[in-house]
Amino acid sequence: MKPRRTLEELQQIEWAIKQKYGDLAVADPRQFWNADKEEDLKKQLKENETKYLLREENEEKTEKDGFLISKRLLTARKSESCPVCKNYFTETKDSVYLLKFECCQKCYILYVEDREERWNLGWRPVNITRKG
Repeated sequence: MKPRRTLEELQQIEWAIKQKYGDLAVADPRQFWNADKEEDLKKQLKENETKYLLREENEEKTEKDGFLISKRLLTARKSESCPVCKNYFTETKDSVYLLKFECCQKCYILYVEDREERWNLGWRPVNITRKG
């Protein structure tokens, strides 16, 4: 068991901390508290409670096809796939290519790059059997 420190030792430690880090390091935090900060704290607690309740609502389970599924999963955005090769997008870049060329990055490299004019006129590859 550690021996208890005397009041004099504690005062020396506090003095050393004050010398190294300044008056604020040893100040009583209650001296900085006021009514405005109390109101701000109450407001933050109320906002956090609202966020918590919304999160709880989203985590609620719902039955679908005999299984309990989180409501948040049901409202999640559907995964997008490339209209050309039908593979699901794996990278963020694929979404950019989808917006501009209506295909994923791999299809752009295989079919569109250096042939953009033909692609823009409506040409699309037929019977693609490509894996990942």
